[in-house]
Amino acid sequence: MSGYAAREVAKMLGLSVGQVRSYVRAGFLEPARGPRGELRFTFQDLVLLRTAKGLVSARIAPRRVRRALRMLKEQLPEGRPLRGVHIRAEGDRIVVGDGRASWSPESGQVLFDFGARELARKVAPLQLHARDASDWYERGCDLEEAAPAEAREAYRRALDLDPSLADAWVNLGRLLHEGGDARAAAAHYRNAIELAPENATALFNLGVALEDLRMDEEAILAYRTALAADPGCADAHYNLAALYERRGDPAAALRHLRSYRKLALA
Repeated sequence: MSGYAAREVAKMLGLSVGQVRSYVRAGFLEPARGPRGELRFTFQDLVLLRTAKGLVSARIAPRRVRRALRMLKEQLPEGRPLRGVHIRAEGDRIVVGDGRASWSPESGQVLFDFGARELARKVAPLQLHARDASDWYERGCDLEEAAPAEAREAYRRALDLDPSLADAWVNLGRLLHEGGDARAAAAHYRNAIELAPENATALFNLGVALEDLRMDEEAILAYRTALAADPGCADAHYNLAALYERRGDPAAALRHLRSYRKLALA
């Protein structure tokens, strides 16, 4: 029987077996059953459990978490996994973001950050005083949260002046990736890696972009190289586990999930 046993899942996510079973009883997910009726979890089940655990830890009522996750699965396009979005608690509100928009899965309403807009209005004029590549780079960093379009332009100006700024290639690539252009993002990450071959952030981000481009073998290589540069990159282990699961290699998937678990709790 394929999949992971409740005890394995509990160890990987830092839960007790009783807690794992309680999440199942609460209806967060519906795992398969083995020949003796034992629970068997898929990797997607682990993603749901990790998300549910984080929301419940933020004091969101389990009933609301269950309903929000169910509604979110209905809102996402067919074939798009939950790991492709960021799910978090903001106060007593559950918020989902995909790099382009944030919304409430419970109401379906798009959320606007009016404070960020006002900050962007105040900060944008400062770009006029940028003098060199490092100034434009710093402007990009300052504007990322409040005004990503202006941040992208600032990074481009920095790179026009100094193409050797590896971090600018990484940051611009990430903004393009969050905007939905994984192919352009991958090209920017590769530029950064050419300048700084052991830049673990660029290598990890390249892996994510390649996954989105359905280039799984290349993504595996990028993640493994990221781990060679930074053995503490827990998320690289987590993503490798998903890739090996899809390839039908549960032993490798479990090995990387265990490594993720050790690093996440360190």
